Amino acid sequence: MADENQNNQQEGQVVQQVLNLQRCYLKDASLEMPHAPAIFVNQPEEQPVVDIQFEVTPEKLGQEGYYQVAVRGTVTVKAKETVMFLAECKQAGIFQIAGFSEQDTQILLNVNCPAIVYPYLRGNVADLITRSSMPPVHLPEVNFAALYQQRLEQEKANAAKGQQQA
Repeated sequence: MADENQNNQQEGQVVQQVLNLQRCYLKDASLEMPHAPAIFVNQPEEQPVVDIQFEVTPEKLGQEGYYQVAVRGTVTVKAKETVMFLAECKQAGIFQIAGFSEQDTQILLNVNCPAIVYPYLRGNVADLITRSSMPPVHLPEVNFAALYQQRLEQEKANAAKGQQQA
């Protein structure tokens, strides 16, 4: 990125790079407790199992240079096969991004922007679960750079597999 900026400045072009969070908002939230009130009355015999899933979805908006980045977190807590609760939140941010190469923009949308939105998601998920009178579940720290790299490698592997089948 720095090399591109220096090259553009040397050619007499001054490129203004912009990365601004315009708005951060809770796009969706749901809590399901299919076995309530029994889960409050009967103590589970085993330690409940917590499953946490994440999804990052960048989307180009109609206005030039504006993107929505949504991070969805799903927490499912089960005791044996009984679902105690399922909480799902989607936190989104509207970002203005300009002056970056396409590759750098993709990195910003899949690494930097989710990292900005994620703390809000963590707070909303913890609050939603606490309000259900269940013990709080705090989402772990996430390395969005590693997740993005994994997704790129998986897409590359899927493309290679598709070419072999063709």
